[in-house]
Amino acid sequence: MARRLRIDRGGIAYHVLNRRVGRLPLFEKDDDYAAFEKVLDEAHARGPMRVISYCLMPNHWHLVLWPTRDGQLSRYMQWLTTTHMRRWHAHRGTRGTGPVYQGRFKSFPIQKDGHFLVVCRYVERNALRANLVERAEDWAWSSLARRRRKGVESPWLVGLRDWAVEPPRNWKAFVNRPETEAELEALQRSVARGAPYGELYWQRRTAARLKLESGLRPPWRPKRGSDGRDK
Repeated sequence: MARRLRIDRGGIAYHVLNRRVGRLPLFEKDDDYAAFEKVLDEAHARGPMRVISYCLMPNHWHLVLWPTRDGQLSRYMQWLTTTHMRRWHAHRGTRGTGPVYQGRFKSFPIQKDGHFLVVCRYVERNALRANLVERAEDWAWSSLARRRRKGVESPWLVGLRDWAVEPPRNWKAFVNRPETEAELEALQRSVARGAPYGELYWQRRTAARLKLESGLRPPWRPKRGSDGRDK
């Protein structure tokens, strides 16, 4: 997918996600989703982060973030997840009962070309792919729906016009169009291994720069004995 690049203001874009420990519910009512969005508001006030796309699901969330400088992603995510975890426990009176998240957030770099648009579509159609809604824009807790809310200011949510890659004119229709099997397979591999998502040459260059080479290696498999069984 070839798209015209906009002026790159620096920084690598990332797909970031995390889920509730044990795949238990993370958001159970509208107020839970709204509370997470409030944390996004406050995180932006502490240090602006370009939030390109997001989707909050019942037991996990996805963000597409575009930092402006090295080290910003880790600091931003540490504050975001720690603050949300503390408030989550405080609201339920469960402080001291264990972790909310399954672990540290997962992330992988995205090449700022057509791959960037594929990831944003993947994120914004999460609820549709999970059969929670009939159209992606019907899921209230996503950037696709939030951009359409009248009178709601979201300084942390970057508008379509400010993306690194020019999106299709009818972005909503593009989001509602399913990904190909090849796109989903590549995305899921990047999610599982933290591997850069993009063209092969870009993957290798970015992996070397960020020390993510292990994510590009074939998964380890045990040696087989002479009888053909795993040792």
